[in-house]
Amino acid sequence: MKLFEHPLYKEDIQRIANLHLPWDKLNNKSILISGASGMIGSLLSDVLAYKDDKEQLNCRIIALGRNEQRAHDRFARYYEKPYFQFISHDISNPLVLEETENISYVIHLASNTHPKAYATDPIGTITTNILGTKNLLDIAVKYDAERFLLASSNEIYGENRGDTELFSENYCGYIDCNTVRAGYPESKRCSEALCQAYKAQKGVNVVIARLTRSYGPSLLSSDTKAMSQFIHNALKGEDIVLKSAGTQYYSYTYAADAVSGLLTVLLCGENGDAYNVSDIASDITLKELAKTIADATSTKVVFDLPDSVESIGFSKATKARLDSAKLQKFGWKAQYTISDGIKRTLEILKSLTD
Repeated sequence: MKLFEHPLYKEDIQRIANLHLPWDKLNNKSILISGASGMIGSLLSDVLAYKDDKEQLNCRIIALGRNEQRAHDRFARYYEKPYFQFISHDISNPLVLEETENISYVIHLASNTHPKAYATDPIGTITTNILGTKNLLDIAVKYDAERFLLASSNEIYGENRGDTELFSENYCGYIDCNTVRAGYPESKRCSEALCQAYKAQKGVNVVIARLTRSYGPSLLSSDTKAMSQFIHNALKGEDIVLKSAGTQYYSYTYAADAVSGLLTVLLCGENGDAYNVSDIASDITLKELAKTIADATSTKVVFDLPDSVESIGFSKATKARLDSAKLQKFGWKAQYTISDGIKRTLEILKSLTD
């Protein structure tokens, strides 16, 4: 079974597509999406394709990614449709489009987002975030796009200073910038600053969505985040390996909720503002997360020390919980708790591997 054929995944797509959002803003518009083959980008593309097929939204999807074969396999259902176009491109390099092209919205999702990539490709991590953001902001300027959306990260908040339980959008904690691991959060911070610079100097309409640790059935097999490793191990019937005491307390977001949050920010957010996409019902310690997945798959949790490459890529934050009150004012709310999201993810992925 293909992912898009699974009834639960179809339900996720339909639930997002049926949200009460001003979808008419996308009518007859072109949306450029970087990182389109990734976990969040691929689900977002599926939602827009569903709206095109079922509701005649007439929204053109221009998907950017580095692997054309993977994109062809992932988007096979609508790869040849007139509303879809894939462009193989590394956004660390300037993007050249046809002069007659019309770009209405730019959504920047491309980024290294897992520990192994931070450790083994720190340069690529930084350049994708900073140069990639600049190159796509230049596209927004050139084609007079209506809006630019940056997918940022909870990691921009740094360490919790111990003065708050939940991070609001104006919080700023400590990051030791003199480390390899700092390349990810610092370049995300710089990406946000670039958005504000282009807003001030070039008049670009920008919004920023700060995503938490995301997961879901569209996750990539190469993903080395703790949640992804737990899921991959559990599906293989292997022990879930916890490489710390597991006391880290983080916010997590099921992919469908992350996408609905992105769309809410895109269509409803105020120019220049940043919004947390999170829900306290999905806040959990790493140890509890591992146990939840183990209990759902009849496996067990074991403890092991990380190797040298893994440890370089690990976040040093011990508590990172986000406050989404600002986004909820637009009517957004998460549809899935952490237990619901894990259950759906495991059920869908198990059927794909059977």
